[in-house]
Amino acid sequence: MPLLRFLPEATKIDFIGARYYAFALDGILLLISIISIATHGFNLGIDFTGGVQIQAKAAQVIDVGRVRSEVSALGFNDFQIQSIGGGTCDKPVNSCVLIRVQPKANQDGNAVAKVIKDRLGKGYDFLNTQVIGPKVSGELFQSGVNATILAIIAIAIWVAFRFEWQYGISAAICTGHDVLVTAGLFSVLHWDFTLTSIAALLTLAGYSINDTVVVFDRIRENRRKYKRMALTDLINLSTNQMLTRTILTSAATAITIIPLLLFVPALKEFTGAILFGIVIGTASSTYVAAALLLYLPKPAGSIETPAAETGG
Repeated sequence: MPLLRFLPEATKIDFIGARYYAFALDGILLLISIISIATHGFNLGIDFTGGVQIQAKAAQVIDVGRVRSEVSALGFNDFQIQSIGGGTCDKPVNSCVLIRVQPKANQDGNAVAKVIKDRLGKGYDFLNTQVIGPKVSGELFQSGVNATILAIIAIAIWVAFRFEWQYGISAAICTGHDVLVTAGLFSVLHWDFTLTSIAALLTLAGYSINDTVVVFDRIRENRRKYKRMALTDLINLSTNQMLTRTILTSAATAITIIPLLLFVPALKEFTGAILFGIVIGTASSTYVAAALLLYLPKPAGSIETPAAETGG
């Protein structure tokens, strides 16, 4: 038995009774996200707006901070610097850097590449240089959006087959909500929206559905065990039984992300979105996902009224 228990083993929270507060809060967040995306859009990064990409290698370990300062002095609208590995870049380790720059308006991409190379000097071998046009970047953005939508649809289909179609609809609404609200965070805070952002949203979708499925699985298990229990009571019982597990899992995940947020500035948007998504996903999986079943045709074997009222 642990000497210190932060959470009780069994809780008796009326999640169904509090569902309207959860719906209201989620609705407000969703509305803010939709309005922000519709009016301000996203602060698209180089991945989605086009630009110049240069892969450079040095004979020694590269000081990424110094390279960032050199490129920053050139005054471009947006740029990203990151260390890369693999192949010759591991001889020595961290001897390669990837530079992405968004040129100013009417600035030629090839001219920009030359300016960067001249600035860095002869201490680098330039392994690869690409000028990415806005058309290709626009197609990449659309592909990222399509991938996210298809992921949510695939999750819903899987849940529908794993449980029942009502659960699939609830999972789609809940997961779509989590992804859209987190995407809205990028718009509200004007964070750079890049391929890494798409990765964060897809990661969040997988994390969110994991918690939702755990609760759904317990509901199905309890339906077999308590055949005369009303769906409202069944949802409350199942959610309370899984609450400690859900909170501990979310807390453990957050603990692994926080150091990246604090000490790796290049991943600020990614880690910030994941942490925000953990909070939103945990709340929606706990308060919203199962509660939505009350507004859909009842799953097979469910009854409408509490057992106390039926004399069961």
